[in-house]
Amino acid sequence: MENLSPKERILPILSNKKVDYKKEVVAGITTFLTMAYIIAVNPQILGATGMDQGALVTATCLTAAIGCILMGIFANLPFALASGMGLNAYFAYSVVIGKGISWEVALTAVFVEGIIFILLSLFKVREAVVNAIPKNLKLAVTGGIGLFIAFVGVQGSGLVVNDDSTLVAMGSFTPAVVISLVGLIIIAVLDKKKVKGAILYGIAVSSILAWGIAIIDADYAAKLSIYLPNGLFKFESISPIAGKLDFGYAFHKDTIATFITIVCTFLFVDFFDTVGTLVGVASKAKMLDKDGKLPGVGRALLVDAVSTTAGAAMGVSTVTTYVESSTGVAAGGRTGYTAITTGVLFFLAMFFSPIFVAIPSCATAPALMYVGYLMLGVVKDIDFDNITEGVPAFLTIAAMPLTYSIGDGLTLGVLSYVIINILYNIFAKKDEKKANVSWVMIILAVLFIFKIAFL
Repeated sequence: MENLSPKERILPILSNKKVDYKKEVVAGITTFLTMAYIIAVNPQILGATGMDQGALVTATCLTAAIGCILMGIFANLPFALASGMGLNAYFAYSVVIGKGISWEVALTAVFVEGIIFILLSLFKVREAVVNAIPKNLKLAVTGGIGLFIAFVGVQGSGLVVNDDSTLVAMGSFTPAVVISLVGLIIIAVLDKKKVKGAILYGIAVSSILAWGIAIIDADYAAKLSIYLPNGLFKFESISPIAGKLDFGYAFHKDTIATFITIVCTFLFVDFFDTVGTLVGVASKAKMLDKDGKLPGVGRALLVDAVSTTAGAAMGVSTVTTYVESSTGVAAGGRTGYTAITTGVLFFLAMFFSPIFVAIPSCATAPALMYVGYLMLGVVKDIDFDNITEGVPAFLTIAAMPLTYSIGDGLTLGVLSYVIINILYNIFAKKDEKKANVSWVMIILAVLFIFKIAFL
């Protein structure tokens, strides 16, 4: 923030010089298209609690739009936000359905989590955590996220399916799988040719091919989860779910302990998924400084926290920074204009959601697979020859796709890093000892142990 005018300090988006607006817009569109599935998926998941699905479509779009635009204006970063996958499933199936708690109380827990995050962000606790993660672990987070989103991609395409005996197996080569592979080839060839918006073209061609199947045989397409847009315009009020917070449960002596547990779980998952995503995507975009820190990360984390609080007030589960932002970064997005573009598209999607919801997963899968490949490339810079750095990095990379959680991967990475390096320093010769593990990393490790033991 040095050498900035007062206006630029307040609104960092104004500090950009010589911006390639076309590239930023294409990047924002690319990010949006890989995230658009949340418009359909979030209402389906949260709707299982009895919440109004029409209102959820609007609330999902509106909160994402607000979060993305705030991220662009106040943090000047190309990161997009929306209701988090995994967090919405925990909200619906573990809290509301599993514990028999009303969705109003669950929204209250998300609201309280957001308030806590705002305080942690203002006091720069979250920023300290991001900056304390060692460089090799940050690179590992990038590679791990790459494998994670590639895994999401191959699942979405149908190339990989569930198997009861081996957990996963190769799926049948259905038209959806073929479409995904065609899209992947298009992206790879166009990117090799240095065509701007290669990822976007891949998504567009794949969507057109998929919709072609739906035109020819709608019933068969439905079996592949491919549907034509159901109209062009639709808008629903958020009044059935907005402002429905219930603090009575939170302060009742018989239920306050359960409420605190719910809040803490939301805190842990959101905190470290966001940290992992920011570090990983920023590393891939070469936005980290010479010390491995992300300029503006404090503002990014504050926007994330404010968006979560606003989202709960409007009726949706935790809003978080999306790993799919990496698709926009891969398409050339580097400034807040990318996030603003994504936000504007989410806002428009409130009125034209049938079109965006109809983009099938087999069309976004190629983008996720290709970006996964791009992000995995950073692992070549990890010092695997140094076991105290290499083993934690390996566990981080492997755990993210295998546990299907960025947060869990980071948990294992941090725990192994702290334990291995402390033990090494205890038993190593004096002249071979490494620099002491930072107190932030040690505190993180203790918190992770608490999380594993009690949450």
